[in-house]
Amino acid sequence: MPKFLIQATYTTEGTKGLLREGASGRRAAVEQVVGGLGGSVEAMYFTFGEDDVMIIIDFPDPVSMAAVSLTVKASGALRTRATPLLTLDEIDEATRRQVSFRAPGE
Repeated sequence: MPKFLIQATYTTEGTKGLLREGASGRRAAVEQVVGGLGGSVEAMYFTFGEDDVMIIIDFPDPVSMAAVSLTVKASGALRTRATPLLTLDEIDEATRRQVSFRAPGE
């Protein structure tokens, strides 16, 4: 199952919602959304700095991740980035594939 790292920053309105619901309320909301599309939440951490929260999730396919991303961004409560996470085996497989490439100017 594809795994993704979600990095999110709350907007002012999103932060107000977090203050009302608390972290456990937001975790429950994330689990409901992700689970509703056949995925699961591996980990969720709140952070200091540029991002407010980091989540590692598994989804059955990238289209499910895109659907959640679009819906969350449309809410205006968060700014998010989704990064696909690849296993060591997946990268090993990638290194064995032949790629025909010519760099610019060569």
